[in-house]
Amino acid sequence: MAAPKRGRSASAQSKPGRALALILIAIVALTGGMFLSGHTTPRLGIDLAGGTSITLEAKADQGSAINKANMDTAVDIMNRRVNGLGVSEAEVQTQGDRNIIVNIPKGTNSKEARDQVGTTAKLYFRPVLAQEATGAAAATPSPSASGSSTASPSPSASKSGTGEKATSSSSPSATATSQGRAVSDALKADSTPSASASASSSASPSAPASNAPSAAQAKLQAQYAALDCSKKAQRTAAGEGAKPGEPTLGCGESSGVWYKYLLGPAAVDGTEVKKAQAVFDTQTAAGWQVTMTFTGKGAKKFADITGQLAKNTQPQNEFGIVLDGEVVSSPYVSSSITGGSAQISGSFTQDEAQNLANMLSYGALPLSFQEQSVTTVTAALGGDQLHAGLLAGAIGLLLVVIYLVAYYRGLSLVAMASLLVSGILTYVLMALLGPAIGFALNLPAVCGAIVAIGITADSFIVYFERIRDEIREGRSLRPAVERAWPRARRTILVSDFVSFLAAAVLFIVTVGKVQGFAFTLGLTTVLDVVVVFFFTKPLMTLLARRKFFASGSKWSGLDPKSLGAKPPLRRTRRPAPVETKEA
Repeated sequence: MAAPKRGRSASAQSKPGRALALILIAIVALTGGMFLSGHTTPRLGIDLAGGTSITLEAKADQGSAINKANMDTAVDIMNRRVNGLGVSEAEVQTQGDRNIIVNIPKGTNSKEARDQVGTTAKLYFRPVLAQEATGAAAATPSPSASGSSTASPSPSASKSGTGEKATSSSSPSATATSQGRAVSDALKADSTPSASASASSSASPSAPASNAPSAAQAKLQAQYAALDCSKKAQRTAAGEGAKPGEPTLGCGESSGVWYKYLLGPAAVDGTEVKKAQAVFDTQTAAGWQVTMTFTGKGAKKFADITGQLAKNTQPQNEFGIVLDGEVVSSPYVSSSITGGSAQISGSFTQDEAQNLANMLSYGALPLSFQEQSVTTVTAALGGDQLHAGLLAGAIGLLLVVIYLVAYYRGLSLVAMASLLVSGILTYVLMALLGPAIGFALNLPAVCGAIVAIGITADSFIVYFERIRDEIREGRSLRPAVERAWPRARRTILVSDFVSFLAAAVLFIVTVGKVQGFAFTLGLTTVLDVVVVFFFTKPLMTLLARRKFFASGSKWSGLDPKSLGAKPPLRRTRRPAPVETKEA
């Protein structure tokens, strides 16, 4: 029995149209998905589209050391803060040993992002001892002199939303009180507050000595009386340097009106908030709310402080959520909140609820940071660099095409068609990956795409040279195409694997814009394998059946004579022996 012949099956050689149809379907499907999604262009990074760059410098805070661990923790929290705003392609990275750079691309609310990322002090829940409007608003008569309303949706209710209320379940509303309220015993030597004492004045001379405030308390009350939060310099300095266990001052803004707060010692640390999120209450039509879940230790502390606050009248039944000296919210409570979870309700907009939830979730940092600079990055410089990069890429591509035409002639059409297919796939995938995973095209990514031109062209050249080697050995084109493929395939796979491995390592160990270069390089390397296997090879199989290439035309790039091919080996019969007759 004759041994089976080695080589590829006839069906694999005779049906290259299947592979070409498959890649054509993939291109049509991806392109259709791109147009249906409405994202027909790749997202641009901050260096091409512009944006905001924030530089923060770390400051040691209450014994927290400025080291790599704390800086990395701060970067992680800031990253989550920015992502909480729905921002992608934002860059948060360390610079040196004490600076953090935050780059936020155009299209994001830069003021909101700056407020959340740049506000880097620790988050605390502090009881409110006193509260009132400042500046021009202080002279405007209000039904509630304290500037805080619980029953009616007054614009002067509190910082974020009107009539904010912290609850674990529905409970009756407390009534508002006048400005002449008592200051909590946190500022008194006596634990029993005087109902007639003013929050902004010291005790009267006739008061008992045991009930008189200390010098520090009197100083704090005087500072509260003089504080005008409508002035930026004063509200920036309010509460500066206060320790968690000490009373302090704070400022908060609502509907364009600034309020000043006298706050007690911190009752709950922001690190004890396990999770916070903005939710829309569709069952009771209460609108947007912020739900909070505390750690075990935080739940006990929160239950204790809300139980104490519920015994007071407003505003002393409120707790201030204080971030970087600013009271971002001051909800009231009417009963102790147990169980480790609570919700803050009020006339929130979606943005206000999301803002507060992000601050509660990501507010606690291991270090304090001071804003060094905020720079608006325009796309002009990046646009010029992109123009220069694209020009360089076009020149490089033109030189590659000229070389292919001059050296490979007809085969250059195969290479150019393969480059076109690779380019289409790359563009469509970049456009789709923008909304899918937040990929943004920056200058290093453009460089990666330009480098990929050489990698892709190199794969074609490897295959073409293998085919030409087979023709030099005296084989015709059709068997040369099939015999050259296994050797070329191994070389291409090894080369692309090395490139992909380098891109993967670069992506893992680097941050920021270098990752864009690595991602694009890895993506185009994978596409190179797809194009060579499903387009270039099947196309060569089809062209080998065409007379122009199969006959070895001198313009095909596969002319045996030009390649110095050996004459084809053919079997020759031995001459039959001559019979001689004996005489």
